[in-house]
Amino acid sequence: MSHNTNALDDLQSPLLPPVKNHTANGHALWLERLSIDQMLTKYCGEFGIWQFKHLVLTSMAWALDAFHTMVMIFADREPSWTCNHGCQCVWDSDKSVCGLQLSTWQWDDGQGWSTVAEWGLVCGQKYKVGLVQAMFFCGSMIGAGVFGHLSDSKLGRKGSLTIVCILNAIFGLLTSISPNYWTYVLFRLLTGFSTGGVGVCAFVLATEPIGPTKRGIAGLSTLYFFSFGIALLSGIAYIFQTWRSLYIASSVPSILFLVFILPFISESPRWYLVRGKTKLAMKIMHDIAKSNGKQIPKNVYVVVDEDARNIDHKDMETETKGTIMWSVIDVIKSPLMRTRLFLLMGVDFTCSFVYYGLSLNVVNLNTNLYLNVLLNAVAEMPAYFLTSILIDRIGRKPLGIGTLWFSGIFCIIGSIMVSQGIWKTLSMVCGVLGIFGMAGTYNLLYIYAMELFPTVVRNAALGCATQVAQLGAILVPFVVVMDGGFPFMVFGACGIIGGVLVFYLPETLNKPLYDTMNGMDDEQNELLA
Repeated sequence: MSHNTNALDDLQSPLLPPVKNHTANGHALWLERLSIDQMLTKYCGEFGIWQFKHLVLTSMAWALDAFHTMVMIFADREPSWTCNHGCQCVWDSDKSVCGLQLSTWQWDDGQGWSTVAEWGLVCGQKYKVGLVQAMFFCGSMIGAGVFGHLSDSKLGRKGSLTIVCILNAIFGLLTSISPNYWTYVLFRLLTGFSTGGVGVCAFVLATEPIGPTKRGIAGLSTLYFFSFGIALLSGIAYIFQTWRSLYIASSVPSILFLVFILPFISESPRWYLVRGKTKLAMKIMHDIAKSNGKQIPKNVYVVVDEDARNIDHKDMETETKGTIMWSVIDVIKSPLMRTRLFLLMGVDFTCSFVYYGLSLNVVNLNTNLYLNVLLNAVAEMPAYFLTSILIDRIGRKPLGIGTLWFSGIFCIIGSIMVSQGIWKTLSMVCGVLGIFGMAGTYNLLYIYAMELFPTVVRNAALGCATQVAQLGAILVPFVVVMDGGFPFMVFGACGIIGGVLVFYLPETLNKPLYDTMNGMDDEQNELLA
């Protein structure tokens, strides 16, 4: 009996220390139990030196995401070609190589310049370029769900980020030595699988230690690293112009991140807390306070939401143990969480569909590809800046509706102009404004989505929504190939529908970032009462 009692005490001691274990001036200090948001606000600082360093280091993973996602623009491009000396080329009005005899023309820079040149992915084989892109996003869709679940459960945020970076480096390097097209497709599928977990893991890990009033603007700054990665990739591609050397060059940064950056990144204290590792959570909270020039009193301890609301310790212990095995299935079982998840999935689908649809025209422009990609990345940054200013002033919900409808309206206007065959320059401007609005929506959605779900299922829910977003990226090429103003009209309709879906989501501005399902349900019940 004594042995069982000691074992029970050992299990409970990390969760809740003795109430009168500390003294000050000879007087006992009562235990102060605070949630992580409360402790950040009261003692640690919501956004100080520790959070800034952690945010910057963790968000560097977004650049790796950009490398592995956008490298296909350069690796799978169709290079220029010319007629062989002494041969006469007779081509159609589009001046393509289709219909020409192979002996009459050649690629200007040789077959190793791109996958298109090496494996002849032109004319009747051109669909294979789109197939590679679709398979990459298929892998991303699967990986987002898998690593979203693992980062909430066994691996944690940092552990999952470590695994996906290792896999990205391995699969990226293997892609560079693909002996044939189908091996290339396989490695791009596997790269997509690992890349799908980078964004979700990095964003949640970067923003969870930030206080509620600073989380919005700080979280929105993470996507600058994605745009910076795209811009940097254009420079890398300009230096390493053959597709095999480009895949090597774009994979090496993942190795550098693992060796020089990841060791200085901490695991999320929220994940430690919901896994019952309270001492590790408290250690990080003390580190945050110390780096920020503050101090946590000895009688203050971090607990999950409902224990901070004075719920009985026995109930808290059961809740904490139970959440360890929770997944997206539990989200679906909860009416409140299920509604939020389905609405978020719809918004993510429309946003991804429009963003990637408007972006695909970059490779179709008869200008410098490297410059186009650079300008496209730079053009997104004003949208990020604008949403970061407005998100804590007008709220997540109004801003989400506004950016989606802004994009949708300009896409519809562009569709009308293209259909009438007039003002082609203005229709291009409408496309730029459309992608400006969607870039702002993308930036907003990451912080908005993480605030809609508690810590125990946050990454699983975001991973599920990201999977649906990848489905939009897979389907969009089938719309882009259609002529006239139809693609613009579809993108516009998606933007309007996305804004309507956001209308039914709750506002999360200055709301606590809940740790458990019960904590969020309790707050919802209080609002209804």
